[in-house]
Amino acid sequence: MWDYFDDVVRLLGDGVRAVRWDQRGCGRSAGDGPYTIARFIADLDAVRVSCGVERVHLLGHSWGATLALRYALVHPERVASLSYVSGTGVDPDSTWKPTYAREVLRRIGADAPRWQELESRDRTPGEEREHAVLQWTTDFVDPATARERAEEFATPWWGINYVCSAAINGEAKRFLVDNDVPALCRSLAVPTLIVDGDRDLRPRWAVDSLERSLPDVRRVTLAGAGHIPWAEDPAGFRAAVLGFLASRDGGAS
Repeated sequence: MWDYFDDVVRLLGDGVRAVRWDQRGCGRSAGDGPYTIARFIADLDAVRVSCGVERVHLLGHSWGATLALRYALVHPERVASLSYVSGTGVDPDSTWKPTYAREVLRRIGADAPRWQELESRDRTPGEEREHAVLQWTTDFVDPATARERAEEFATPWWGINYVCSAAINGEAKRFLVDNDVPALCRSLAVPTLIVDGDRDLRPRWAVDSLERSLPDVRRVTLAGAGHIPWAEDPAGFRAAVLGFLASRDGGAS
């Protein structure tokens, strides 16, 4: 997907220099493949270098949380802190996925037949956006405002790179299966903040093993928030992230 951190940057305020980008092959980025995590890590490092800084505070959301963690494992000396927001943990069996799939259908509710019909076939560009909006409503807790919030995320609509998604998700899965990731995390001397919304349809227990593995970790769970916690508890999200950054400011930009 594309960068959607406008609200996060506004929440963090002028005291933080925030740098964002559209990842390779996604959104406004014209970059083609290879769609590999190594390439995405190198792209992230290229952004760091272009900013002229040696160490950064990394904040990643959802897939971005996975990417930020992988970057920190490869380049811990370049990371002052890691904020891991709404990630899905390091379980090699992805045991959270059946719960997630059930919750998607439950939260879509009356629109589930339409979403399933779109999910089952090729879609026009307009149907691609409709399909995404229906699914993204499940990332928000309040059904009265979920559709409006999902529409905001889809505006402007840049399209989803499904080729990239399949390649990256497949590689991420293989990494969890082929490596003892909790053991790798136990040696990661990077201060880490885990931020969850307790109503995220991706069950939060999926992240428990990651929390247990990290030697320097703080976890904040925001009550009543879903997968996009800054949208539903902006004050709580701001306090968690800025409080963490203030306690971990080590000369990074």
